Amino acid sequence: MRVIRSIAISFGAVALLSPLVMAQALPRTPDGKPDFSGVWAGPGFAHKEGANDTDVAQVAGFETKDLPFRPGGEAVFFRKWKGDLLHDDPEALCLPDGFPREALSPYATQILQPPGYVVILYEYERFWRIIPTDGRPHPKDVELTWMGDAVGRWEGDTLVVDTIGLKEWELDGRDHMHSDALHVIERFRRTDARTIDYEMTIDDPKIFTKPWSQKFIMRLHPTWKLLEQVCEENNRDLQHYKPEASK
Repeated sequence: MRVIRSIAISFGAVALLSPLVMAQALPRTPDGKPDFSGVWAGPGFAHKEGANDTDVAQVAGFETKDLPFRPGGEAVFFRKWKGDLLHDDPEALCLPDGFPREALSPYATQILQPPGYVVILYEYERFWRIIPTDGRPHPKDVELTWMGDAVGRWEGDTLVVDTIGLKEWELDGRDHMHSDALHVIERFRRTDARTIDYEMTIDDPKIFTKPWSQKFIMRLHPTWKLLEQVCEENNRDLQHYKPEASK
């Protein structure tokens, strides 16, 4: 009986210590913060890893079941095609996809972490975000842009990134739209040597009655590097555009 009890106590102690041991084992920067540096496959990948450090790309987007639409918001969110490419899919004309759609693209993402900042480089359309992590507020006069104004802070080992100032544009690659009131909160939490739990909270008061969130995964690929991607070169979107297939 004493032996069984001793084993149970030991097992419980190991279970309690495991999260602490895991946290200590994560790569960290000199200031003790989790180190997110590296090239990652983000939400735009299925994370079905194969030989030679490969992964499977996919069209990622937000799940739309039970979203808290305000009256009229659903009609704005679900864009109807009109047969005008500039309206239906402006990205096919090589206009920027913007954030957060950029973060969901099936292309590699590189994260750099110099002191006081996190820098996110997106292979698709060669966009970037330079995010201060000292907890500073947004400027009072934020100009609307494709990628918005992003500021970061640390909550323990979780990096929280707050983004506002986004042009009214596409939310993802599934014909979902957002307004110019969009406010996105991202949470990055490294759970092991190769995985980031990545959560986006969408707050758009012109479309929804309250914020909502969706979780994704990012996986580290040690052999990857960002490649040059130019939309205007070999653009094949136009040949696949079929306005008669409008929803």
